[in-house]
Amino acid sequence: MRLRPTDALLAVLFLTLLDPTGSQHTVVRPDKGSTVTVSTTPPSDQCSVCTVSGVNDTQTSCHASLSLVPEEEVKLLFQCPRPIAEAFTATIGRTIECTEDSCSPSTIETQPSVLAELSRTFTWELKAPAKTTVSLDILGEGLTESRQSCPGGLQFLVAVSKTSSKGRTRYCPGGSITRLDLPDQAVVTLEVKPGTEVKSVLFQASAGPLKGRIMVVTVDSDTTVVMSRDPEEPECNVCSTDGSTPNCSPTEKMLTNVDKLSLEFSCPKPQDVYTINIHRKIECTKTLCTPAAGAVDPSLFQDFKRFLTWGISIPDRTVLTVGFPAALKALSRSENCNNGPQYSVSTTNSEGKSKTSSYCKGGTLSSLDLLGATAVLIEAPKGEEVEPTAFTIKAAPRGGRMMSVTPDPDTIIMFTRVADEPDCSVCENTEPKQTCNPRHLTLTTASNTSVEFTCPRPQDVFTVEVNKEIDCEKNPCPGDVLQAKSSLFPDFNQTFTWDLKVVSTRAFQLDFPEPGMRQVAKDEVCADGKTYSLVSYLRSGPANIGTFCKGGTVTSVLGRYKGRLVLQVPGDETLDPLDIKLSVGPETSMVAILKVSLPRGVSDTDFITANYPGDFPNNQQMQWDFTVPGMHNYTVLFRQHTAPECLSKVVEVEYLKNGKKVTQLSLTDPQPDHQQGSFSMVLKNCETNQTLPGLNLDYRVSVMRSGHPVLCSVDLTKLPGVSLQLENVGSDPYCEMSVGSEVQQKINVAVGSKASLSFLDCPNEDVRLTARKVIACQKMWSCSAVPLTVPKLDSCLRMPLHSFTWDLSIPKDGTLDLTSPTGSLRQSVPGQECNQSVLLHVAESDGFPIGDFCYNGVVKKVQVHANISVTATAQDFSRIRGPFLNISFSEEIPETVIYRVTPKTSSPSLLATPNWPEGMRSFSTVSWIVSLPGQYQAQMEFVNISQPKCKDRHTSLKVRILGQEEEILSRREDEKAEDKLVVPQSFYLNMSNCVPEEGQFGAVTRIDLQKKTNLLAIVLGIAGGLLLLLTVLAVVCIVLNKKKKIAKKNKEASIYMGKGNIFRPGDRHFSKSRSDNESHVYDSIDETMVYGHLLDNSSYSDSIQDRYNGMQTDSYQTFTGPTGEGKLPTIDEPDNEPEVERFNTFLGPSDGFMPPRPSTPINRQDSLGFQDSRMVDNELYTFKSTGDINTIRLSGVDLGPQPPIMEDYL
Repeated sequence: MRLRPTDALLAVLFLTLLDPTGSQHTVVRPDKGSTVTVSTTPPSDQCSVCTVSGVNDTQTSCHASLSLVPEEEVKLLFQCPRPIAEAFTATIGRTIECTEDSCSPSTIETQPSVLAELSRTFTWELKAPAKTTVSLDILGEGLTESRQSCPGGLQFLVAVSKTSSKGRTRYCPGGSITRLDLPDQAVVTLEVKPGTEVKSVLFQASAGPLKGRIMVVTVDSDTTVVMSRDPEEPECNVCSTDGSTPNCSPTEKMLTNVDKLSLEFSCPKPQDVYTINIHRKIECTKTLCTPAAGAVDPSLFQDFKRFLTWGISIPDRTVLTVGFPAALKALSRSENCNNGPQYSVSTTNSEGKSKTSSYCKGGTLSSLDLLGATAVLIEAPKGEEVEPTAFTIKAAPRGGRMMSVTPDPDTIIMFTRVADEPDCSVCENTEPKQTCNPRHLTLTTASNTSVEFTCPRPQDVFTVEVNKEIDCEKNPCPGDVLQAKSSLFPDFNQTFTWDLKVVSTRAFQLDFPEPGMRQVAKDEVCADGKTYSLVSYLRSGPANIGTFCKGGTVTSVLGRYKGRLVLQVPGDETLDPLDIKLSVGPETSMVAILKVSLPRGVSDTDFITANYPGDFPNNQQMQWDFTVPGMHNYTVLFRQHTAPECLSKVVEVEYLKNGKKVTQLSLTDPQPDHQQGSFSMVLKNCETNQTLPGLNLDYRVSVMRSGHPVLCSVDLTKLPGVSLQLENVGSDPYCEMSVGSEVQQKINVAVGSKASLSFLDCPNEDVRLTARKVIACQKMWSCSAVPLTVPKLDSCLRMPLHSFTWDLSIPKDGTLDLTSPTGSLRQSVPGQECNQSVLLHVAESDGFPIGDFCYNGVVKKVQVHANISVTATAQDFSRIRGPFLNISFSEEIPETVIYRVTPKTSSPSLLATPNWPEGMRSFSTVSWIVSLPGQYQAQMEFVNISQPKCKDRHTSLKVRILGQEEEILSRREDEKAEDKLVVPQSFYLNMSNCVPEEGQFGAVTRIDLQKKTNLLAIVLGIAGGLLLLLTVLAVVCIVLNKKKKIAKKNKEASIYMGKGNIFRPGDRHFSKSRSDNESHVYDSIDETMVYGHLLDNSSYSDSIQDRYNGMQTDSYQTFTGPTGEGKLPTIDEPDNEPEVERFNTFLGPSDGFMPPRPSTPINRQDSLGFQDSRMVDNELYTFKSTGDINTIRLSGVDLGPQPPIMEDYL
């Protein structure tokens, strides 16, 4: 628009008047040759621009867009609730007419104040003759080309034509460009933001003949350059001169293998209308590419827009690695690079499908691994520099994956492609018989087959389906287990399918293990990714019984005749399959029967019909069997349903309960509410109009408790020192224990208190009852023995007693003595575990364990110098009578614990330190007093001992025979101790701990009893036995000879023996018994007849008769008067206990060759090792006197008893 200086203000007067409504008035007069258009910006429904005319501006004409007539003044009214600058725009346009050498107007001017508060767009369209260039010289500061929006509110846009598809070039003020050479039909636009100042004169226009551009290029033989022009762009020919005749083309020209070829364009800026496509090829083997890089001539057509393309060919099973000098970032399809070149990489797989990805500089991607034929494209804008080496390329054999697969019998394994990328095929067998398929592979034979994938990660491309057919019609299926095995394909997405078939009149039954299954919508995915679905094949078509996830109320599903169970497992997920039991169910007419076990407590469980949300099968039935827990109410709520149009019959819902009449309801009737007891629900469909929506149902079964709490009043005032603890240890979250009115998971009833307890829905086995009793002794003189017994608790506590603990405390100078009511205890250690119904855990008051014990072992007593607790656990406390332990109190002992042990001869004994297998307490001491039975010695072995690294003091291990001061073993932690030791008598074993720095001190000792042996005694006994045998034989001969002589004289004689019986050697017919006849009284005795046989054998000894226990005879001895009660005096001997290293002159009766003597006491006067000093040293060994027995020891053997076990030795 051109304004004359004299009336410029009047021509385009800009007045602004604000009325109370906020409307704005403006007066505008467009100049001759210019067009002004005022428009509203979206949304335009509330805004308009109006012309005001008539008397007193009473006439208005409003429009969304208004074009003004040149040289005609008009008053405009802007009406809009939004700000005027945002609601309206103004476009001011003009045409510049040029001849071959001039333009009109010659200067391009603007009026800065015209509609300055609006967004304005000034456009100038250039018109010139053919082959004429219009030059616009920029007045003032120059311009700079930019791809970003210009700051300051001003920007120029230049298009070579209105119809150009390449868009417009943006220029911003401030730069080195001072002239624009444009062709005919070019358009120059100036965009001005509201309130931005505009110069009045912008360009100086001129015209002249079109001048072309000449350039020289070189293209090698491996490169093809194609120059192309869009026909819609301004005309511009390109000619090459290879000789005298130029070769011209108006739209496209191809160059290859040329050296310094001259190109002449018929336009001054061919870069604005031509694009350059540069093609190169790269050939690769499996290991090498030629060339190994994408080389670029940076100067070749640099100011043109260039497309550089490399076609890369590779053999099969080869991977390309393309590296870029600058890291790239990936682009989406709608994104473009704002600055710099844009990279595109295309790959073509074995099926001929291509994929293209685009990248820009400025990311983290430095290389790409590519499969298949590849093309790399670089799109470089005009003037953009490209690196001489655009990328590097390497080839390598493509990694694959091979596995051996052996399908089970009646099993089919199928590999199916699910992703288009990357390029990958699945192959069967090996070369040369290998066959490959890029889409699928099916294995049906139960034989070992090699399967190879041509890509390293086939799990991203293929899924695996394992199908097994189970025909219970041919073979019975009594509890077959359906279990998925995923050892071959753990990283693949897997689908396991079981095709089930039974007799046509029967149903197949699937029993789910605990915790059951939860029915979900068809498209829902389980939380663990493992989804089960069941399909039943009806005559009318397949019916989707339901989709299930682990953890729910459905315990069994029955389907009719034929069905398929499907398990979907995502890759890299632990399979953890369910062991689903398959069996043949009963006859049924139902599509399916779901058995549901509703949980205790408050719950809402949703169920849907088969095929939901699709149509339930026509004329079919489905049943749900619900098991409702006792003392619970259930409510059925139909959340959503669709009723079909029935052609015959009606849709019914039946409810069945054992022993009750069937209830029939419709879909719209009220359903059962707050009912009790288990029930069955049957949904019956009618014959429907299948052209309309069919039947479906989504319903909910809600369960709530209806039980009453069990009350219990506990009174511990009658049980001194006893406290109780009750803890909810069950998995049922609906068990509520309360004391008073407060619900607690753990209840403590203190000593001497009362408590009101309440239990709601708490099974006895879910409540753990423990009790404690405190037994304290303050002074030793007041401490008396006490048995550890369990008092009788309140009868309302119906749960079994889990354990009972006695807390025992003593004075500092006291000791607790623990003894078993059965006589002995056994410590539970590895290899000697307690498996009895009662277990006693003994620990110090701070919880430090001493050990676990049961009855009937080798421990006679346990003494503890500490406050302790004894915890008894039993299978049933109600069956136990009497105390668990007897507790007494004794004086202080130096050790922490003393065990008094009597090993058994029948089995080894194991002795363990307190807290085994952990270590003893620091500075603690434990002792074992081991009493051995007579004739036995101990084989002691340290079967397991751990020594620490001591920080303070040392550990000590000592063994000493009782009654002796000398130690037969003494070791500490830094000394090696003997593993085995033989102890001949009762002994004392002591272990003391240090303060460990590292490790722990503990030990297990094994004691085996072995019977003692004395070789010298055995040899002498054998010799004495032989001598005795010879002597007896001699006596027998003498006696027989004497009997013959007595028989000849026909005289009767009796021999008195103090320990024998009387008899008549000759006449056995006594008329009286020994007690009332006088056969043992003699008036006179013919000594010659009785002892005459000794005259010829002076070696005779009456002691022989004592050893002979054959026929009884009497021997006469001088009568010294009555012997009191008729018994000879005896001397009490110690117990018949073998003594160590004692020399025995003769074998005992049981060890000799003679028959054993009667079991009578052996007195000292009867022993072969003694002689009575009263006896005359003659052949008859008669007494010299009648005084007390005075024995003389004949041997050097010490017959005194062993020293007793004294406390002083401990």
